[in-house]
Amino acid sequence: MPMTKIDGIDTRYEVTGQGPALLMFSPGGFDARIEKWTDLGVYKRIKLLDHLPKHFTCITFDRRENGQSGGRVEVVTWTDFVRQGAGLLDHLGIDKAHLMGGCMGCCPVAAFGATLPERTLSMVHYWPVGGANYRISGHQRFARHLAFVEENGLQAVVDLVRSHDKNFSGDPRGGPWGQPIRNSDAFARDYAALDPKRYLLTVTAMYRGLIDRDTAPGAEPEELMSVDIPSLVVPGNDQFHATSAARYLHECLTGSEYWDKPTDEQTEANAPQRVLDFLTAL
Repeated sequence: MPMTKIDGIDTRYEVTGQGPALLMFSPGGFDARIEKWTDLGVYKRIKLLDHLPKHFTCITFDRRENGQSGGRVEVVTWTDFVRQGAGLLDHLGIDKAHLMGGCMGCCPVAAFGATLPERTLSMVHYWPVGGANYRISGHQRFARHLAFVEENGLQAVVDLVRSHDKNFSGDPRGGPWGQPIRNSDAFARDYAALDPKRYLLTVTAMYRGLIDRDTAPGAEPEELMSVDIPSLVVPGNDQFHATSAARYLHECLTGSEYWDKPTDEQTEANAPQRVLDFLTAL
């Protein structure tokens, strides 16, 4: 798959299909790779990429710090993910696009619509993350990483993540930069040489900004209420994708559509068509 550099960070991407542009922010939490659209949970079941490229130019990519994309140790915010998505559109010569997010990918979609509404044709939020359990578990994951760093140092993080292939969710001790450490010897050396005290402050500020509420993160409610962007919200219903988070987005996005379909009834027979019905009606 092709690579390009956006904001100084390598980005792996793929373009499939023909038609209006659909920029797709991958699901998978801190393992947001292109492949998650086809091999993760509900997305494996509903097979969106077997259907959407027949009508749209689908642009998928590894979110920064994930998959084969690169990363940078800094206070990463939702705006940084927006910058990556917008930079990819620039690279492809696309001014405006429909946006779709799955799982944690819904957060940068919300942020993209709030900050770049002039480039956003519509938004699809499929199983947005959120809820009290999501916030609590997310904070616990970062706390485990910070404790490991305090006790063992940053070289130990490098050694740990290179000893297995688990992502941040599978082994929180490895932290959010585990994949770039695996991808690049230079990144791993620079990471191990960072000042531990500054690193702890950076990570603390990062997770407090990314996971800052008991509902769907990504943009302030006042920002979402101020945009006039056609939107579709499809709810999940588990401890990481609380239905309340989907209802929150539906409330904040004036005029949005809400597909009130139980999660176990969302199938390949109806889910891709529901998304297509929304997108093609615009």
